[in-house]
Amino acid sequence: MPAPTNLFKQALKEGRAQIGLWQALANPYTVEICAGAGYDWLLLDAEHAPNDIPLLVSQLQAMKGSASQAIIRPPIGDTYIVKQLLDIGAQTLLIPMVDTAELAQKMVQAVRYPPHGVRGVGAALARASAFNRIPDYLQTANDQVCLLVQVESRAGIANLDAIAATDGVDGVFVGPADLAADMGFLGKPGAPEVQAEVEKALAKIQSHGKAAGILIGDPDLARRYLDLGATFVAIGNDVTLLANATAKLLADFKAKPATQVRTEKTRTDVY
Repeated sequence: MPAPTNLFKQALKEGRAQIGLWQALANPYTVEICAGAGYDWLLLDAEHAPNDIPLLVSQLQAMKGSASQAIIRPPIGDTYIVKQLLDIGAQTLLIPMVDTAELAQKMVQAVRYPPHGVRGVGAALARASAFNRIPDYLQTANDQVCLLVQVESRAGIANLDAIAATDGVDGVFVGPADLAADMGFLGKPGAPEVQAEVEKALAKIQSHGKAAGILIGDPDLARRYLDLGATFVAIGNDVTLLANATAKLLADFKAKPATQVRTEKTRTDVY
């Protein structure tokens, strides 16, 4: 029996657009709720969210059986973290701050078992192999790992051709927020200058036969990126959804005077 098929990786190979949602609340309960919403993928964020390995395990468990595929973003591209995330059952990783082809190649090595890489052989202890109940896991795991690298700086954009051409990189994700900051447009990823670089980057990634991805909270921009050929696009995050919904609920409640509420209730009672 081989390693489980990575349906997200398969979809990217087939060119099918995959719509995702960022998970930064670091809570398995909210991940379970979002996994039931029908997104193609959920990104469990360990870079900017208060996540650790046990908490990420619980979120993977909360997603099990849902239609959403899990992607984990570690805090940094380092071999030891990659090993841990793969062993807990992640099959798709998004590595942040990849500015050079050398780092991209290092990450390719990190996600593969020898002789094609340097991933430590601890499958007998790992959730990834169903605790050694998948007999062919070691022989088949490499093929089911999907490696996404995140380009989010001027240096990364300058090296994008070499990064995207790296064998073993399945997709390149453009980080508009950090790119905007590095370009002098802090907090303004929608600035025309930033968007021009983003669009050129998406085209360049695809020219190397790799999947292009991005996160953007603007629905119109998200649709434009899909029209430009991006195949994995996140359209929001759980923190902003909750923050906006709770603020709107209170604002809507306060906008209706209590006297009006009482009058309407009295009128209803009469009927």
